[in-house]
Amino acid sequence: MAQNATIYKVELSVSDMDRHYYDTHKLTVAKHPSETDERLMVRLLAFALNAHEHLEMTRGLSTDDEPDIWQKSLSGELDVWVALGLPSEKMLRQSCGKAGKVVVYPYGGRTAEMWWDKIKGSTARFDNLQVTGFSEKDTGELARLASRAMSLQVNIQDGEVMVSAGDSIVYVTPLKWKTAA
Repeated sequence: MAQNATIYKVELSVSDMDRHYYDTHKLTVAKHPSETDERLMVRLLAFALNAHEHLEMTRGLSTDDEPDIWQKSLSGELDVWVALGLPSEKMLRQSCGKAGKVVVYPYGGRTAEMWWDKIKGSTARFDNLQVTGFSEKDTGELARLASRAMSLQVNIQDGEVMVSAGDSIVYVTPLKWKTAA
């Protein structure tokens, strides 16, 4: 019998001084049985880094043709496509054709670096692609913040990120591997 997703209730307060975005999002997040705490927290961090009133979590791991997070315009077009992990070149090409902006957040230390070294040459033609990595240390520390009911405060300033949950604080330095034009 297949395992069910675990539901997480998250209050995500975002103070993004770089983009002048300040809001609190109440999210119900389904954690797929194969998803790790690290991936869940990277997903929440990606949401905070792209926070917008129309940004939504998708079905994620349970579907191959959807990103982890997306933002659609009022007319239904895909404005922003946010993917986690190490997507194939084919997936990057398809998503860059579907959305105005594609943001990929690879993580996993050396594995992510090797993926990027292999794929970066073929991504030069995608002007709407942004790739931002995270260190294994940062994502490991984030994973320790995971709990079924979370109240997270994310502060973003000068490209640096501070995530706090209760008395715990994690500092994350996003690594810009490719910026969108």
